[in-house]
Parts: sequence; structure tokens; C-alpha cells
Amino acid sequence: MIRVRGFFIPFLIFLSSLIILFLLAPLILVFFMVDYGLVSQSLFETSRLSVEVRNAFLVTFEAATLSTIILFIFGVPLAYLLARFDFTGKTFLKSIIDVPFLLPHAVAGILILIAYGGRGTFASLLSRLGLFIEDSFWGVVAAMLFVSAPILIDTVRVSFESIDPMLEYVARCLGASYSRSFFTISLPLAWRGIIGGFLLAWARAVSEVGALLIVAYYPKTINILIIEWFNTYGLGYALALTIPLIVLSLILFFLVRLLVRYER
Repeated sequence: MIRVRGFFIPFLIFLSSLIILFLLAPLILVFFMVDYGLVSQSLFETSRLSVEVRNAFLVTFEAATLSTIILFIFGVPLAYLLARFDFTGKTFLKSIIDVPFLLPHAVAGILILIAYGGRGTFASLLSRLGLFIEDSFWGVVAAMLFVSAPILIDTVRVSFESIDPMLEYVARCLGASYSRSFFTISLPLAWRGIIGGFLLAWARAVSEVGALLIVAYYPKTINILIIEWFNTYGLGYALALTIPLIVLSLILFFLVRLLVRYER
């Protein structure tokens, strides 16, 4: 057993306790300050406000799920390439993928507009496909996809990197193709990291608001509705919508931590 002497370890515990208290206090206090009558009225009754809330939740979850599925289809192969192959410009590409992490959310929205908005570079191409970005459902999807892409790609890449490449080499020496070794070895072994990346990217998409204020205020997502209710009705109504999102976030991150624990 390690014997602790001096004040260094207690000092670390003290500093750690302060940051934990800072993070935990708002999460605890919100459950005591909220008016649960407003929560019930907003979510379950058949008033105009409850219909508005349910529509906002529906738009949010539909757009977040669609953006994450699209990201999954294109992001998992990219993550595998980054994890297994060395090529010129790889470091630069990884930096480009991580740029949305560093950008202010409003700037991300502006970048989406100049590329895919009504006057953007690819506007004519998108319009031929029947896709319009500004104040549309597809604008919500585009904003969510842009800001959540680094989370899924980086999480899945790390998961692939944790797999011993010798397993794939042996399979290919025995006659398996690249595709077969990917689908029968790499993908099954990385499934926890893939699911964790999917959940984290979905949660990041659900939480987006800054880019949506620029790209697609309508149809309203739940985060935009919270801001609107706060400005219109006050803190009490905003808190009523905050509670479901906090509970959802806690459940999602519990699932992610559970997956990480089993993977280890």
C-alpha cells in the first residue's frame, strides 16, 4: 500500500473537488428550480406550446439521426483509411477534419452558407437535387453534420488504431481480400468504438444551436426553441425544456462510458 505523506495529494483532491462542484452544482440545482407543472404542460398537454415543443423535438431528433447516419456511411471508411494507411497529406487531412472543433459555431454556420446556401458555390447543384439549405430541414442536417463530423471520425479512428494490424495481415496472407478482412475482422473488433462515436456525434448534433441560428432558424430545433422561450416567456419556460435534454445527455454519456468500460 502506498503511504501518502505531506499535503500534495490532499491539495490535488481539494482542487479536483472544486471543479467537480462547479460542474455538478448547475445540474443539481436545475432539478430543484424547475416548475414541473410547466414541464408537464410543455411536453404532454395538447396546447399550442406543447405542439410546438413536440415538433421541435421531432425536428431535432430526425435531423440529428439523419446527419449521424450520413456521417457514419462516409466517416467510418475515412477513419479506417486514416488509421491504417500512410499517405502524403495525411497530417493535413486530419487537421482539416478537426477544424470544426476550433471554429466558433456562428462561423461554422457562415461557412456552410457560403458553400451550400442559396448564393453559395454549390447552390445550383443542390437545387437540381431538390435540396435547399437556408431555413430548411436540410440546412439543419448540414449544420449538424458539419459540427459533429470530427467526433465520429476521430473516435472511430482511435478504435481502429487500437486493433493489432497483424490480425488483418494474417487474414490477407491466408487469402482474404482487403474488404473481407475489413468486414470480418476490423469492423467487428471496433464496434464498441463505432457505436460510441455514433452516440457522441448524435449528441453533439442534438446540442448544436450556433450554426443553426445562421443557417436554418426554421424549422425550429429544441435548442432554438429554448432560446426563443427564454427571450419571450422567461427562465421558467426555458428550464422546462432544459430538463428533458439534461436527462437525455446523462443517459447517452452513461451508455458511452459503459461501452468504453467493456471495450477495455
